[in-house]
Amino acid sequence: MSAAAFFAILFNVAALTLVVGLGVRIADYARTPAPLKIPTTPAPATPAGVAWRMFREVAFFESLFKGNLWLWGLGWLFHVSLALVLLRHLRYFTEPVWGWVALIQPFGIYAGLAMLAGLGGLWLRRLAVERIRYISTPSDHLMLILLILIAGSGLLLKFVAHTDIVGVKIFCLGLLHFDWQPLPADGLLYLHLGLVAALAIIFPFSKLLHAPGVFFSPSRNQADNPREARHLAPWAARLERE
Repeated sequence: MSAAAFFAILFNVAALTLVVGLGVRIADYARTPAPLKIPTTPAPATPAGVAWRMFREVAFFESLFKGNLWLWGLGWLFHVSLALVLLRHLRYFTEPVWGWVALIQPFGIYAGLAMLAGLGGLWLRRLAVERIRYISTPSDHLMLILLILIAGSGLLLKFVAHTDIVGVKIFCLGLLHFDWQPLPADGLLYLHLGLVAALAIIFPFSKLLHAPGVFFSPSRNQADNPREARHLAPWAARLERE
């Protein structure tokens, strides 16, 4: 089997696992009842206020900012940099390249460096802070190592061992149209793509599910209106009717 065929199959499996796995987990979150009214106060009392609070939480990590500035800085640096890096990679899947994607290309390079710095700081924190090291599991370290290897191998491809990006783009466009194209023969590129596929496969079964999970957190997505509206979980309503 050629490298192109192997990675084409691998990425199709990874994409299917990611989409189906996330769908199943999100559906499970949506079905899980919230038996109590437990918004973290001070909390908004209206749906519009809850939406604004969720936006601040997702975009700016508001609760983390209030809790730990060092962790907030490292976490926000990593997540914002990751978002910019992912947007930069859209150039491999669009032809012609969208104007705004071309515009952010230089910033995406610096974001890769910032992403690696943020990950390094988060891992150092797990290793150096005793109370964090005590509660860290092997999976916590492995996920950070996987992300660091992805960022590091990508930066090496950019600054040290340049690969044929035109060939990579042809391969990526072929994936979108189920038309497998040759992949440049490059060991570091194979490593980078393999790590990305591994992350996509692992994602639905890992702690990285906090990404969609935050939207289902009752301490964040509930309005503080227990006096105005009675909170009754569906299962409790059935018991009450009986």
